[in-house]
Amino acid sequence: MNGFFQLDLRPEGTFLRIYAATNGGEPVNINELAEYLQKKGISYEITELNRKVQSITDKGVFQLDAVKRYQEREMMVVNIASNKMEASVRFYPSSVQGFKLEKDDIYADLHNAGVNYGIDDDVINAYLAKRIYCTDIIIANGLPVRHGTDASIEYFFKTDLRARPTLNEDGSVDFFNLNTMNHVKKDDLLARLTKEDPGDYGINVCGEQVKPRDVKRLKLKYGRNIYVNEDRTEAYCEVNGHVTLVDDKIFVSDVYTAENVDNSTGDINYEGTVKISGNVCSNFTVRAKGNIEIMGVVEGATLEAGGDITIARGVNGMGKAVLKAGGNIISKYIENAEVTAKGFVETEVILHAKVLAGTEVNVGGKKGLISGSTVCATNLISAKTLGSQMGADTVLELGVNPAIKVRYQELQEQIANNQKSMKQLQPVLLASNQKLAAGVKMSKDQLKYIQEMAIAFKQLQQKIDSDMKEYDEIDELLCHETAAKVVVKDTVFAGTKIAFNDLSTVVKQDYRYCKFVKSGGEVRMMAL
Repeated sequence: MNGFFQLDLRPEGTFLRIYAATNGGEPVNINELAEYLQKKGISYEITELNRKVQSITDKGVFQLDAVKRYQEREMMVVNIASNKMEASVRFYPSSVQGFKLEKDDIYADLHNAGVNYGIDDDVINAYLAKRIYCTDIIIANGLPVRHGTDASIEYFFKTDLRARPTLNEDGSVDFFNLNTMNHVKKDDLLARLTKEDPGDYGINVCGEQVKPRDVKRLKLKYGRNIYVNEDRTEAYCEVNGHVTLVDDKIFVSDVYTAENVDNSTGDINYEGTVKISGNVCSNFTVRAKGNIEIMGVVEGATLEAGGDITIARGVNGMGKAVLKAGGNIISKYIENAEVTAKGFVETEVILHAKVLAGTEVNVGGKKGLISGSTVCATNLISAKTLGSQMGADTVLELGVNPAIKVRYQELQEQIANNQKSMKQLQPVLLASNQKLAAGVKMSKDQLKYIQEMAIAFKQLQQKIDSDMKEYDEIDELLCHETAAKVVVKDTVFAGTKIAFNDLSTVVKQDYRYCKFVKSGGEVRMMAL
């Protein structure tokens, strides 16, 4: 038991009793004693007080002064933890003939200190049965909050934009075995939603509700040819075909097919995937929310896909072709065309073209040539030959576009501001809902105001979710940026320009089997 002290108030003055610690308890703390005496208005000389206390090894008493005082009641000090989930008390004895606390007194003192929940009656009874002084006693515990979990969706097909086509033994790409399509059969399970668990409110020792952290809510988004179970947590395929994921929405298509895109078909705008067994002629447009697969040649046409674009015999764009893909672009060759892919670009030749890839550009096969073109990628450009002996303008750019970095900062600020606005609205909405639940009558204007706040709150949440998705995508790009490089598997000719954002260099002479990286504030050439 800890050592403790007790006032002994006699007619001849104020005395102090000291009870030494027993069974390994803590000795009387001189600072605690000094603070207690100061609260009671009893003067002392700290050095002399300490000397007398230290000299007592069992029990002892000594006089503090000759002042006659009223008897002191038993006292307790309440300490509430910083998170308000626990309260402890420390009791100090009454003077020898003073008043001792009863159960009602302890409860009253706790309530006065702000402790209104989770008071342990057994602890109080144990104390009253055997009073222990100068010892911290946990007397109240809050009800812990149970934090919930975010909703999640498990997809039962490949969703990675970085899927790769099969390579033949000679290094060329097998454009008839691309491994970029997720084939599905009727009644196949496509996705499963695990709904959010909102958690449970807690209550702190002050009687205040403790809100669990906000959880992310999701729902299955899907197009046609898909059905869901009763609680809309599982999505199944209605037809045989293939499945793609575009902007978190599942598409199942039985594929739109045509021999050629020309005057016989006109422009094509399709919800799923488009497969053309022949060519796409100049001045026509093919748009698909899924993939576009062309078995022939693309001339001066426009192709836009939410997923991948695959062109088995290549693009001869005549300076007019425009290709845009939310996934990857794979083509036998790319000539006189403007090509943009959110994922990678894979081909055997890039000639007099402008190519922009969200991840990387791989130019392989037998030729592996980039010449007279501007090619941009986030983290990798790989080719056998760069430039030409004739000095055709060839520019390779790596890294994240500065405008994207500015957007990254804007998103950070937008998300922070919207989260702040939500925190301001939340307590008002919570209080209003509690009033409505309690049956408090409100005017039409008040109800309208609450409805407007609820709509604003929901819109803020949707905006934050949208911004967070874009923020995470840019964040992933920035993570890969530091490892950006240009790989030359054969020859890079003099005159080729290589740039890493704000740093650039023009190759002064021909090099073979090398790579270019950003290092030490400059563009450096290194051996493979």
